[in-house]
Amino acid sequence: MSSFVAVVLVVVATILIGAFGIRISRTTSDFYVASRTVSPLWNASAIGGEYLSAASFLGVAGLILTYGTDLLWLPVGWTGGYLVLLVLVSAPLRRSGAYTLPDFAEARLESMAVRRVSSVLVVLIGWLYLMPQLQSAGLVLRTVTGAPAWVGAFVVACVVVVNVLSGGMRSITFVQAFQYWLKLTALGVPLVLMLGAWRSDGMPAVPPDDPWLQPLHRSEYAVYETYSLILATFLGTMGLPHVLVRFYTNPDGRAARRTTLVVLALLGMFYLMPACYGFLGRVYGLPATDTVVISLPSRLIGGTLGELLTALVSAGAFAAFLSTSSGLTVSVAGVIAQDILGAGGVRAFRMATALALIVPFALALTVRSLPVANVVGLAFAVAASSFCPLLVLGIWWRRLTTVGAMAGLLVGGGLAATAVLATMVGGPHDGWIGVLLAEPAAWTVPVSFLVMIVVSLLTPSRIPPGVARTMVRLHAPETLDVDRGSWRPRTG
Repeated sequence: MSSFVAVVLVVVATILIGAFGIRISRTTSDFYVASRTVSPLWNASAIGGEYLSAASFLGVAGLILTYGTDLLWLPVGWTGGYLVLLVLVSAPLRRSGAYTLPDFAEARLESMAVRRVSSVLVVLIGWLYLMPQLQSAGLVLRTVTGAPAWVGAFVVACVVVVNVLSGGMRSITFVQAFQYWLKLTALGVPLVLMLGAWRSDGMPAVPPDDPWLQPLHRSEYAVYETYSLILATFLGTMGLPHVLVRFYTNPDGRAARRTTLVVLALLGMFYLMPACYGFLGRVYGLPATDTVVISLPSRLIGGTLGELLTALVSAGAFAAFLSTSSGLTVSVAGVIAQDILGAGGVRAFRMATALALIVPFALALTVRSLPVANVVGLAFAVAASSFCPLLVLGIWWRRLTTVGAMAGLLVGGGLAATAVLATMVGGPHDGWIGVLLAEPAAWTVPVSFLVMIVVSLLTPSRIPPGVARTMVRLHAPETLDVDRGSWRPRTG
């Protein structure tokens, strides 16, 4: 009962904080990028709130409990991806002045065709990321209350719609910042008490001969799987639309870099904890599922305190679903409004918000449930195979052509998306084919880069005519007197 009350309190707090955005969200810029006035600390907290999804809160612990040290690369990669983002992308992307990834693609390549392909990929990645959030919400609510799985997904979808419709990006910035600190508290407080109980219990450990402790033991293809996972997580972060849109909310490029540094610190604090949950779950013999974070407090502490800690963790889990789903919905809705509905106003954005959640909600109810971190890893693979090459080459290589960018997006993104769909619909396959489909980044990312570079070198006449001005705009400090303008997407 206490877990149900905690979930209700999180939902109510989320709605109330989001409703505050109604008072200060009036313009299109407020809805899309919070009028580019979010400070680095506030923005970093919001990024932490939306980035630490169900995969981070539940999935990492569940996979580490199952496979051991091999899966420690998940939190390392998800944190390290921000270091790559900091070095290569964050400041130039903010200077571009775009609202969304398709906006950037059109501004850099001066092509509506590239913009349309980017829009499709943004929606695909967003839906692929949203689906496990909704599935996990159903799993948690079923665990703590016994309700049908669809109830949790429906609750999250409804709350996200209310928040986003209330105030867009301005509204969910407040919500996500609050939810980051709630998630940190929800994992941290129970962990401190459980470590105390573990110490009082004589600090039991995993037997030295347990394969769980050995690296590269989870399958005969563990070396390939590990390197593919590293590539997907390190490079996929820069291609996540709900993360990148956050950098457009900073006042300037310097603030974007500072935001990324703070994010690295906040993620580092958080990701220490799921690994500890996975270790304790292994020591005490808990079943290898995504619910280990929910089950562990009652197993180690017990009694009323254990029940209260379970309620706190359940609240944090629901905060994870709500915050990540909010960010994803805003990014997907922005693209749907501008590129599918053909309008950039607030009314179109609100209509697109509902459309952005219908498909992942239906998928969450119909597609077979895989481990949440695995599904999110597949979304990272698609992002790394499409937007990572586009951003890196688009920002740092002036010879990228329209044809080259289009070919790379279609080949890299198409191959990764096909592998993902084959894994999700057909289930894990056997042998090398199954491994290449389940962990596609190791071959789809190089293919995408290679195609973009080779095709661009073969089509020098298709270099955008305004590339010199665009490159100056991306790399010149804001203090210089450069005509940056104010990029607005073309509609209609």
